[in-house]
Amino acid sequence: MSHCSHFGVCGGCAFTDGGVPDKAAMVPGAVGVVEIPVGRRRRVDWAAVRQGPAVVVGLHQARSKNVVDMRECAVLLPELVALAAPVREVLRRMEGFRRNGSVVVNMLDGGADVLVRVDGTVTAPDRTKLVAFAREHGVLRVSVAEGDGAPEAVGILAPPVVTMSGVEVEPGAGAFLQASREGEAAIVAAVVAGLPAMKAKARIVELYAGVGTISFALKAYGRVEAYEGNAAAVAAHEAAIRRHNLAGVMRVTQRDLARRPLQAPEMAGAAAVVLDPPYAGASAQMKNVAASRVKRVIYVSCNPAALAGDAGWLRRAGFEIVSAVAIDQFPYSNNVEAVVVFSKV
Repeated sequence: MSHCSHFGVCGGCAFTDGGVPDKAAMVPGAVGVVEIPVGRRRRVDWAAVRQGPAVVVGLHQARSKNVVDMRECAVLLPELVALAAPVREVLRRMEGFRRNGSVVVNMLDGGADVLVRVDGTVTAPDRTKLVAFAREHGVLRVSVAEGDGAPEAVGILAPPVVTMSGVEVEPGAGAFLQASREGEAAIVAAVVAGLPAMKAKARIVELYAGVGTISFALKAYGRVEAYEGNAAAVAAHEAAIRRHNLAGVMRVTQRDLARRPLQAPEMAGAAAVVLDPPYAGASAQMKNVAASRVKRVIYVSCNPAALAGDAGWLRRAGFEIVSAVAIDQFPYSNNVEAVVVFSKV
């Protein structure tokens, strides 16, 4: 019996119980796996399609543009699954939602943060309906965007914050967060454990820093110099630094590391480089990391293939793996999170 009635149709899961691959074997040097409980995923990106008088909200079928109307999910937090029905209803009544759209939901400290993206023009009544939806279902913030446009917050009922290593961050609507709180904690712990012995005020360079998931943990060990390409993520990161008076130990800079990677001399003197690149990896950046004089590199990845390719640059430069942690926060899938620590003598 499958873990979900949608299994085999919905593209969200590739395996059912008993069929999941050995994820420790997917991460070079890993011994065992940190298992994150099922039903803890706090983020979802639903597709939405209008079909006559009804609206379908869910994930795409495997290798298809068809959307499976989500009625249950073993992977998501139950609070997220419960939002599918009211999201379906508010979209059905929106004039600005013509045929296709999407809904990104992040569960933050106090509740859900919802971003609705539609293919038409959002009307004043649409905004009123979204605010009513937020009030009825305890949504912290509801935002809307037209096409590929920037999100607009139409209702903020409570502060939309998420706490990272004791620091409150207000992420932008639809911001990237680690899949689960438990997975995030395991990643941060593995990164911190991989840091070398450092003198006070040692410099740590962090690449692809996002809203500060790892950054705010690193501040206890050195001066953090973070880089991130996404403007909204940098704004959230920077605002949290100011709000918590951390400017003396942290700074974040907006920089597209694919088009303008950090150069080897810019990393000179760093005690460690920490990077958590997007799914495709950090091919444009890695040759410079490998060419730098940094002796410790900590690489966080959710894509074993990209990790293997990027690690090649480090191996050729004389780096060796000193530790590796596999973290399974993607149950029933081929994906695994990895934190791999590389060192050069």
